Amino acid sequence: MAKNKTSKAWMHQHVNDPYVKLATKEGMRSRAAYKLIQINLKDHLLKPGMVVVDLGATPGGWSQVAARTVGPTGRVIAIDLLEMQGLGGVHFIQADFSKTEGLEAVEKALAGSRVDLVLSDMAPNISGIAQVDQARLMGLVELAMDFAVQHLKPQGNFLVKVFHGAGFDGYVKAMRQVFKKVDSRKPEASRKGSKEVYLLAKGLK
Repeated sequence: MAKNKTSKAWMHQHVNDPYVKLATKEGMRSRAAYKLIQINLKDHLLKPGMVVVDLGATPGGWSQVAARTVGPTGRVIAIDLLEMQGLGGVHFIQADFSKTEGLEAVEKALAGSRVDLVLSDMAPNISGIAQVDQARLMGLVELAMDFAVQHLKPQGNFLVKVFHGAGFDGYVKAMRQVFKKVDSRKPEASRKGSKEVYLLAKGLK
């Protein structure tokens, strides 16, 4: 009964969310698109002609924003375990990025190209056990940073979603060892009650 009430409360919040309504009106894949739009307005991460990799892309909100900005001279390579409906200007790979075959599929799509920007909105399947979920998330974001360090161009940038909790401080410290500048971002489109924060690492050393 409690679970049913929680589900109903979430659905009520979701359908009344102004960014959900805006996404529907403007034809965006998800409300998450506005998080990237707002961060990009502040930090100017996306530019025409860029090569962008979007980790954990489904349903495609971030890829959609990236593809529109990098344009026909740029490339967006997206990967997710879940299926994603096709998007113009986006090369989508349905695979598990945490597995060797997923990583190799992205590297094959890059065909030796270096990357200007790595985006990661990855999150694990939620178990409901906070410590387990945080550990799973940190495992994913560590993989994302490893990929960024290995494939970014010099001075390339990395934007990743994390949650405050065990491992957070150590992760920020590790980022600062390989990037010139690390800032946190909490865009307006991020729900107020959410513990999520976006770490923006600029300038791969």
